[in-house]
Amino acid sequence: MLKPREREKLINAMVFFASNTAHCGKIKLIKLLYLLDFEHFRQTGRSVTGLDYSAWKFGPVPTAFFAEWEQPQSDFATAVEIRPERVIDYDRMTVVPKVAFDDSHFSPRELRLMQSLAERFKDDLSMPMVNVTHHERGPWSKIWDSGRGVNQHIPYALAISDSDEHAGAIRAHADEHAAIRAALGAMPG
Repeated sequence: MLKPREREKLINAMVFFASNTAHCGKIKLIKLLYLLDFEHFRQTGRSVTGLDYSAWKFGPVPTAFFAEWEQPQSDFATAVEIRPERVIDYDRMTVVPKVAFDDSHFSPRELRLMQSLAERFKDDLSMPMVNVTHHERGPWSKIWDSGRGVNQHIPYALAISDSDEHAGAIRAHADEHAAIRAALGAMPG
């Protein structure tokens, strides 16, 4: 059975971030994936992993990924181990890679973004990343709206600023990509 390209990217992004950052637990990984997806969308009109994010109190959460965390599918479980690590008064669920990162699934831009995020947040715990993911004019904040948007979907289009000179072209590319995905989804298997 063939795996969707975005699933391969998600699995390999998990391996990459777990291999290239310290303290990579569930929260840090979720924040890194969010930053990767929304920044790539801002630049190109496409996310990297295809995850859908919702506005939760403590930030943007890819709800399907969050649910899978407790009972990972076989490709997830084959690629990484979730290992409890005692940190003062709680257990961080640390992501430990079990396979080597495969960069063949990524474009040069995606690889640069992943490398940039890994370098920027290499030694950070998840809390310092809150300032970035909760930026007051960012996508999560626009939906969260002081709690009025709890559990609501965060549209990727919110990553594109109206002041960006390429906003129209990026939005057109995003619409084209969405139409192709919808057409492929409607095709008989």
